[in-house]
Amino acid sequence: MSLIIRCAESDDLNSLTEIMYEYIVDFYKNPRPATEKLHQLIHTLLEKKEGVQFVALLDGKVVGFATLYFTFSTMKADKYTVMNDLYTREPYRDTEVERSLFNECLKYTKEHSFTHMSWITGMDNKRAQQFFDKMGGTQGNWVHYTMK
Repeated sequence: MSLIIRCAESDDLNSLTEIMYEYIVDFYKNPRPATEKLHQLIHTLLEKKEGVQFVALLDGKVVGFATLYFTFSTMKADKYTVMNDLYTREPYRDTEVERSLFNECLKYTKEHSFTHMSWITGMDNKRAQQFFDKMGGTQGNWVHYTMK
């Protein structure tokens, strides 16, 4: 078993599209975004100006991905990353694949002088919460809201 974690590349477009639809539609039960919009997002992340995307390859096949977006904190007067996505296919959850993707995001955050990395997960996603607790994450002091 050969595990590689690396930044996504343009050659990953089809594999990323497939696994991102699995994540969006199958896992989170959200509507399927238009392929053009998903490809536009992937291409934006390939530029590494507004964010970056990582892929986990196992024996050459994409089995997971993670997405970091770059933003700012007024409280710290500095920039930080938001790990918006951390997804692995079912057999690779709570394995070296998931840990390696998470650690690559953290490493990128530190190496590029961001103050910290933050993330959210669903209130009912207890498995993810247990994983983040194991990885040393702490729940923040803010209540997250959304509006459509």
